[in-house]
Amino acid sequence: MHRILIPLLFGLIGAAVLISLGTWQMQRLAWKEEILTGIESRITAEPVALPESPNPDSDKYLPVIASGTLGMPEVHVLVSSKKRGAVYRVIQPFETEGRRILVDMGTIPLDEKHTARAQPEVTLTGNLHWPQEIDSYTPEADVADNIWFARDVLKMAETLQTEPILLVVRKTSQTVANLTPLPVDTVGIPNDHLEYAITWFSLSAIWLVMTGYFFWRMRHKPEGTET
Repeated sequence: MHRILIPLLFGLIGAAVLISLGTWQMQRLAWKEEILTGIESRITAEPVALPESPNPDSDKYLPVIASGTLGMPEVHVLVSSKKRGAVYRVIQPFETEGRRILVDMGTIPLDEKHTARAQPEVTLTGNLHWPQEIDSYTPEADVADNIWFARDVLKMAETLQTEPILLVVRKTSQTVANLTPLPVDTVGIPNDHLEYAITWFSLSAIWLVMTGYFFWRMRHKPEGTET
């Protein structure tokens, strides 16, 4: 009896644990999708005026509309675009209502790095953002060649002498040549819970099949064979 009971319990308990992990990941998936839906709704909401003292936590993704003048110099952040390959994000100072903030105007091809761009008076619509793009593997910015590898809002603000506020442009009242807006979206926010759930449920199915196979082998084991 013990020869059957112990493997049976081992098989059932193991499968139950794997199924519970898969179920937990499905619950996490629903939670993450609700968060992403909320972020998307916030991103595309009606834009408001630039807050007096925006908060990096409560005002992240806040849609904003502001009028002013683009300034110089630019900061160039090296990024990869799915459709265009390696490009530079162009970060500029922006004078608006007596304030000076950072604006992410979008991307340019690598060979447009030294091309002079017009600095018009524009109305910009976009989202406030404080991206977390720096980790232990991020290279230091090459200030001499003006090549950055992440949008470090504090350092960019210090370099361009602005407030530590970044407006990522979605739409402009005037088109700036060769600049393609790269607005805020939820694509970069990881949501792997479905893949994890499938993995756990697949492992539970394999576990049950192997348990069944073990008992089938026991049942069809030739008589006289050692256990």
